[in-house]
Amino acid sequence: MSDAQSAPLDKDAPSRRNRRRRGAKGNPRASAHAGTRPGKIKGSAPAASSAKGRTRSEGSNGSVFAAIDLGTNNCRLLIARPNAKAQSQPFTVVDAFSRIVRLGEGLGQTGVLSEEAMNRTVAALNICAGKIRKQRAARVDAVATEACRQATNYGEFVERVERDTGVKLRLISGQEEAAIGLAGCASLLNTSTPRALVFDIGGGSTEVSWIDTTTERPRVLASRSVPLGVVTLAEKYGDGLELSDDDFDTIVRNTRRAFKQFSKRHGIVEAVGRGEVQMVGTSGTITTVAGLHLNLPSYDRSKVDGMRLTVKDAKAVIRDLRARDNDSRAMLGCIGRGRSDLVLPGCAVLDGLTSLWSVTTLSVADRGLREGMLLRMMLGKMPGKRRRPRRRPRRKSPEAATTQPQTQAAQD
Repeated sequence: MSDAQSAPLDKDAPSRRNRRRRGAKGNPRASAHAGTRPGKIKGSAPAASSAKGRTRSEGSNGSVFAAIDLGTNNCRLLIARPNAKAQSQPFTVVDAFSRIVRLGEGLGQTGVLSEEAMNRTVAALNICAGKIRKQRAARVDAVATEACRQATNYGEFVERVERDTGVKLRLISGQEEAAIGLAGCASLLNTSTPRALVFDIGGGSTEVSWIDTTTERPRVLASRSVPLGVVTLAEKYGDGLELSDDDFDTIVRNTRRAFKQFSKRHGIVEAVGRGEVQMVGTSGTITTVAGLHLNLPSYDRSKVDGMRLTVKDAKAVIRDLRARDNDSRAMLGCIGRGRSDLVLPGCAVLDGLTSLWSVTTLSVADRGLREGMLLRMMLGKMPGKRRRPRRRPRRKSPEAATTQPQTQAAQD
């Protein structure tokens, strides 16, 4: 758990800048996680431009950017090209990919990423790497979140990912995850309301950010990340596929308890009472609930992203879901078989947040981490590597391998 103060959204932490400056030849210093460097993506393609020649904004040259968000439940990729003249739509998506991998499956019980979960994830990341090469992305950033933060074998996993796919993952904190996610959904914030609560109910954790919207760029005043995610909660309470009423209520209470001191410290309940707070949800839970409220036969991002949903309507959807069994939930087009056991734990967390902070309306964002990563890379503020993932090397015989020169250090 963490509750940290954060710098304004448009500035990187000074310590992070200093670490980058101290690295050899302008490259980031090696990370403590498995000897990696943040954002490192190995590949054989030449650099798009030199680091010295980089301007503040890198979005004017038509380059393609790629962002990978590896969460506890999903592996997501977004590839985009900047729109230099369209402020309301800063980039155009050229390719995207999302797959449920359940990387955090069993993590709560064992503390490690299972072999099956890693196999699923590596297969998905191989698809991402192929798409990135096909689109010839100039800069790539790939981040890992809560499952990898918790796993004791994260180092071995990230080495395997790099070896098998060419993708170099970097581990981000809950606070950085919240700040990047805010960058992705900042355009949905109403500047006439001085404060905002932005929440993300993920697979392994829930992040809440307390935002000042009165500045030129939204500013993170404080954030808190707690290990209440839909995958870990489903495994702990779900008894396979169903969630009992008692367990649902337990998750609601635990959510309120987890954020109670955070709320008290920053006077959030009082600010809500004065009508000074808006609430924005960026998770799969809130987008699913919104899609169900709209009675969509299948999920449609264009109809959900940016919509306003009253808490009363959200609670009506949650009541309907609680009255169904898993098979019935799986038949709903906005849920499906792969997520039917996860939706109720997410709804319980959502219920806990909206009962702690009694706003009347929620803004729904089908955007977040990937979009924030892309925007920051386009502004030169993220450590995305300038080379594309290499193709998987062919297996060589032991005799041939011993005769090859050691070129890895030069590539690094």
